[in-house]
Amino acid sequence: MPGMIFGTDSMRRLTKIGQVFYGIGLIAVGTHQLIFEKFRAELLPPFPSWAQHIFFRLIVGIALVFSGAVISGLLKTKFASAKKVCLYVGFSFLVLIITCQLPYILFISSDKLSSLVVWFGTGEALAFGGGAFVMAGSFQAQATNNFESLLEKIIPAGKIFFSLLMILFGSTHFVFTTFVSTMVPKFVGAPLFWTYFFGVALVVAGIAIIFKLWIKPAALLLALSLFLFFLFFHVPDAIANPSVGSGNEITRAFVALLFCGIALVIATTSGQSNGELDRR
Repeated sequence: MPGMIFGTDSMRRLTKIGQVFYGIGLIAVGTHQLIFEKFRAELLPPFPSWAQHIFFRLIVGIALVFSGAVISGLLKTKFASAKKVCLYVGFSFLVLIITCQLPYILFISSDKLSSLVVWFGTGEALAFGGGAFVMAGSFQAQATNNFESLLEKIIPAGKIFFSLLMILFGSTHFVFTTFVSTMVPKFVGAPLFWTYFFGVALVVAGIAIIFKLWIKPAALLLALSLFLFFLFFHVPDAIANPSVGSGNEITRAFVALLFCGIALVIATTSGQSNGELDRR
């Protein structure tokens, strides 16, 4: 178990690393949104049309950069604690999912609902929001109003939101096996084996976290897997294709790091009492 392998100080350091990874990921997504000519799929679909205006894209980009800077600790402000920022980021993503993502998928998009691909944007939005609630649970600051107290009740669901995306990602390894296998670095070898192996690993980790089955080791191993994806797939891809999609491959690398950060914080804070949490 992580608590037996690592001491309390080590667990706190891992929690901080997770917070930094998540915050930096938000900064990267926000920065890309500032230069991208349309909304990223995990932020907003092509609906509603009036929301696609550059003004809203800039506002969202700036908000994400600010939020990421506060959560990671790069920016300290007396006007908003890191926990408060996390709660409102999580709430914002849930609102976008309910009012924009789901209506677009269910009533506007021509894609079949049975297609896994059509759920990627919504799944990532859910993981971003879930990750924000996971991060909120790693900070001890108290809610300052009734609305924030209400949002705090969603914190336990954050890990579930995140895990649903991991299960979705794992499932694609079996549905799009040939395509996913091409992503396995050549020096590793046995691409089909690793495709199936990590597909099973992602699904099992997601299920384990949702049902609280060996949640700490499952989340820690998931964080390690996601960090390996970041190092051996996303970083090389970002270096090879830095200008594709206005820098999307670079942003995707940081998104992988963001997901790694969420898994780390789940591993290091599950079951902790408030006295053991970060005091920001």
